[in-house]
Amino acid sequence: MILKLVKTPFLFLCILLLIISCKKNSNENKIQENNKNIGSIAIPENMIWVDGKTFLQGAKDTDKYAMAREKPAHLVTVDGFYIDATEVTNKQFKEFVVATNYKTIAERKIDWEEMKKELPAGTEKPHDSILQPGSLIFNKNVNAVVNMNNYQQWWTWKVGANWKHPEGPGSTIEGKDNFPVVHVAMPDALAYCKWANRRLPTEAEWEAAAQGTNKNTIFTWGNDASILNSNANTWQGVFPVKNESKDGFEYVSKTKSYPPNSIGIYDMAGNVWELTSDLFNVSYYSQIDISKPLINPKGALKSYSPNNPYQKENVMKGGSFLCHVSYCASFRISAKMGVSQDSGSDHMGFRTVITPEMLSTK
Repeated sequence: MILKLVKTPFLFLCILLLIISCKKNSNENKIQENNKNIGSIAIPENMIWVDGKTFLQGAKDTDKYAMAREKPAHLVTVDGFYIDATEVTNKQFKEFVVATNYKTIAERKIDWEEMKKELPAGTEKPHDSILQPGSLIFNKNVNAVVNMNNYQQWWTWKVGANWKHPEGPGSTIEGKDNFPVVHVAMPDALAYCKWANRRLPTEAEWEAAAQGTNKNTIFTWGNDASILNSNANTWQGVFPVKNESKDGFEYVSKTKSYPPNSIGIYDMAGNVWELTSDLFNVSYYSQIDISKPLINPKGALKSYSPNNPYQKENVMKGGSFLCHVSYCASFRISAKMGVSQDSGSDHMGFRTVITPEMLSTK
């Protein structure tokens, strides 16, 4: 039989196409069935349902800003899930803290013995005046930059900066209930998720949600880069020395300040970076089998970044109010960066997801 098929290539091709079609239909039928199963489940408050689908993850062919770690693009299939309509807000995080008396990483006393385990051997201990609870904030007083690869020029370790005091002592979140919570590290986000019976999205789920009803666009609104300023809170002017604020906001903005994507999700481009559950590995995409769609992928097994080889990093997505085409252009769906698990800053937050299975076990 095999010999006959080889000698009749047209017949062989027909059978091969039939097999591929059956597999494709099987995946699509599974997705449709999963999407139908949500009918009897109450929609969680302030969450949006994302249909299960197959889409193109990673850099698109027409994306001139795509980086090597975003390539090659590959088909991914994800099951349906709910995702927060906005980033987790100060109000929501405060409810969690009040209920649990939780203290974030940025508020805890620094343990040098633990910290140096993730640093190169022989790293000298900083002065005690620096080893105080705090977080990273953007340096608004940068007048000139010598080398754009040296990001330390526009970041400052601010003692006393945390989610309640985003710019350090004296600053407050009063009147900012609907702003995204910032200065949260991975353990903080995971603690919130446990309390809320949620989890962080995988990178694939995050991209599926960002695409909305689309399957292979560069931005959350489509492929038109000219309407960036009306759709996302990003940097305009000369980064990092001059912010022209053409989009109406100099730094972080209140949630829902920009139009949602096609399924009603806000701020998946710009404003603040968003944590995912995937480990950051610059080589991950180049090592996976892209000959067939990946089913609900959970990312790399190991973290790897040549720029930060000593610490475990997670993928963060979406870019922030600091993103500019001259530096990272990370307001694109495929863009990603790594962040160490004990790090927070004034331009990183998170949003959560929940699946029908998780709802049924509540």
